[in-house]
Amino acid sequence: MLSFENDYSEGAHPAILERIARANMDQYPGYGSDEVCESAKARIREACQDEDAEIFFLVGGTQTNQVVIDSMLSEVEGVVAVETGHVNVHEAGAIEATGHKVLALTAHDGKMDASELDDYCAVFMADGNRDHMVWPGMVYISNPTEYGTLYSKAELTALHDVCRKYGIPLFVDGARLGYGLTARGNDVTLPDLARLADVFYVGGTKVGALMGEAVVFTHHNMPKHFLTIVKRHGALLAKGFLLGLQFDTLFTDGLYTAIARNANEQADRIREALVARGYEMPLVNTTNQIFVTLDDDRYRELGAKVRLSFWEKPDAGHTTVRIATSWATTPEHVDQLIALL
Repeated sequence: MLSFENDYSEGAHPAILERIARANMDQYPGYGSDEVCESAKARIREACQDEDAEIFFLVGGTQTNQVVIDSMLSEVEGVVAVETGHVNVHEAGAIEATGHKVLALTAHDGKMDASELDDYCAVFMADGNRDHMVWPGMVYISNPTEYGTLYSKAELTALHDVCRKYGIPLFVDGARLGYGLTARGNDVTLPDLARLADVFYVGGTKVGALMGEAVVFTHHNMPKHFLTIVKRHGALLAKGFLLGLQFDTLFTDGLYTAIARNANEQADRIREALVARGYEMPLVNTTNQIFVTLDDDRYRELGAKVRLSFWEKPDAGHTTVRIATSWATTPEHVDQLIALL
């Protein structure tokens, strides 16, 4: 059965498995305090063109979002996100479980509008009852968004400027960052993120690693005792060198961007086929997530032969699904899907 359900169905890029196998009997210090993690951090700093960036490796996306947000907010603050943001929709209340409210704004194809953020913060600060309310303590966005759309450099800069105006940090979820960096029309680079965001992460789980996310704190703002905070969340990996090995491999000889680019190229082939065959796509992007609306009979027919991700029910007779390519998607996989379409 074909699977286009998500971008983390496969294990890991062969180069990572080979690296882990070679190092399998080596002995490393625990909790990421090893030379391999330091090498990986140095490679990421170089890619970000930020020698002062502070980097920490965590295992998964929800874990990373929860730890970062909780560590950077005071007990009276919440995190501002769009209504479709991952922390607001698909993280099972993980942020709220730490005592922080998600303050939701309207999404525009998955993105946050800087002027609306400015208005929200201005209205809050003008409210005479604000001391009885949850304070907006940071801004969370994802790039690419949950709808595969991208922020332009101008849009990121505008959000950065609003955050600076109100003295709150900007956090960019980069679970699929590789697919954004290599997408057609993208004008945002890793150095741009290091300059405009206060914290972001380079996703590995969905871009070729067995697991792992590299959290990058910029502007010397890693929270005090961050390792201890991670431990307190139950998120500290004893065999931290396994994460370091993976990111050291991904950031050697441009592997991370090369394999991410493959996903976008294969997704473009599928988009072209959908357009040629008259399928309805509620929005179009240039990354590895494709959204298509099917009548329910067609949805059941395709679902018997290929795994697709349910997204939403626009009406009683139709279903919008997500088709996701990955670093490991082959032209042959796409040929088979196109034949089914």
